[in-house]
Amino acid sequence: VQLVESGGGSVQAGTSLRLACVASGYSYAPYCMAWFRQAPGKEREGVATIDSEGSANYLYSLKGRFTISRDDANNTLYLHMHSLEPEDTAVYYCAAEFSLYCSGLSDSNMDYWGKGTLVTISS
Repeated sequence: VQLVESGGGSVQAGTSLRLACVASGYSYAPYCMAWFRQAPGKEREGVATIDSEGSANYLYSLKGRFTISRDDANNTLYLHMHSLEPEDTAVYYCAAEFSLYCSGLSDSNMDYWGKGTLVTISS
């Protein structure tokens, strides 16, 4: 199983970014997928999950600015991030939970992880 993130970079506050995660090595469609992030000096936190039916759940503070989506035909997970703030600076990780429905925004629920992509927001 391999999860490979892309789309990170350095942008200014107020702009948007789209992260992508391509999954390989397993049948992608029936599983819960998620994004997590870890800011410098902080613990990793769940950003959003999306289950096999497309139902999404978000970290409450990010709802409305971030959107998670999935393209099962191409085994790809996305995170659309808008109105970015310096506080969004973090390494963003893609993760997979081998379950049709997501257990929640906890990293202990995840079975596989990508290596992460760095997002840096400047003011």
